[in-house]
Amino acid sequence: MFLCSRVSCSDTLSPPDIQSLMLAIAKDLLEKEAADLITEKAAFIAENCPAPVLSGGLPELQEMLKKLAQTIDKVDEDRYDAEAKVKKTDKEIEDLKMKVVEIQGIKKPALKKVRMSADAMLAALLGTKHKASMDFRANLKEVKKEVKEEEEVGDWRKNVDEQAGMDGRKKKFETA
Repeated sequence: MFLCSRVSCSDTLSPPDIQSLMLAIAKDLLEKEAADLITEKAAFIAENCPAPVLSGGLPELQEMLKKLAQTIDKVDEDRYDAEAKVKKTDKEIEDLKMKVVEIQGIKKPALKKVRMSADAMLAALLGTKHKASMDFRANLKEVKKEVKEEEEVGDWRKNVDEQAGMDGRKKKFETA
């Protein structure tokens, strides 16, 4: 409706024309708001700050200055009290937030089991700077099994029969 008051509604406007029209309206509104602010400020000052009476002698001016100083002190005390109340309530709010967190407890996320190879673990720990490949099986000490030649254990009675008598003793010395 506001656009129609500036331009007839039957006119068709292109997008750049609409933008310039909107900017002009916004400028008018800002100027009006600034003027309203100035008039409100003047009305407030006229209401709360009466014009000083300067007709009189030096003692009357000194008395007026004392009253102004007292009102300034009172306003400063009120401002200080308000600041102290705000700080106190902020501290209480912070304490209550901490209590709420303590009551709720900190929720730890569930950890997932991850299966990684040794190479992947080293890559994760050392990063991409060190390209170390560790084959743990290659580092193991190799132990060769020694195959003991075991004498064939035969029937013990046969050995006793062969070694009995002189023929057996002779064989024993000949083989040694």
